[in-house]
Amino acid sequence: MLKFNLIVAVSKNFGIGLKGGLPWELKSELRYFSELTKRVFDSTKRNVVIMGRKTYFGIPLNNRPLRNRLNIVLSTTLNKVGELPEEVLLQPNLEAAMKFLEDNNTLKSNIENIWIIGGASVFKEAMASKRCHRLYITEIQSSFESDVFLPTIPNDFEQIIPGPEVPQTVQVENCICFRYKVLEKRE
Repeated sequence: MLKFNLIVAVSKNFGIGLKGGLPWELKSELRYFSELTKRVFDSTKRNVVIMGRKTYFGIPLNNRPLRNRLNIVLSTTLNKVGELPEEVLLQPNLEAAMKFLEDNNTLKSNIENIWIIGGASVFKEAMASKRCHRLYITEIQSSFESDVFLPTIPNDFEQIIPGPEVPQTVQVENCICFRYKVLEKRE
């Protein structure tokens, strides 16, 4: 069974989005997101990013689809023809996307990591799934006006000591303090 990780930045008031974008501007946090979701140890493979329709269209046009990753958009209202670039895959829901990846041996053998990158309803479905392995969370230690919020993290996740790719000190940018942490689902 293929597993996935979730990556999210969340404010003190649990905000994750505002008007189709992020409520804050943290270039170093975006760089961390990019590096983590692109990182592969086998250079013949690549990672997958799975997101909802609003998250996909919230990515600035010049950055979408996210480069060097297979982009999968979850939607039951989008039409693949004309609404998404040819290289972006469309699936109706998270489990359908995972089964599609599992059932396509060529695709499956070329994938190293699968990342869930938003939005709120996809995060909720992902955290409840037995396929969810880890949550990579950027805790922003300020509150921000938001209209999208992170669902409650289930009790079966516990904080772990992350690898060297995750900075352990409090980060500061634009007078905003934030820190990275990793939670893992207990078996």
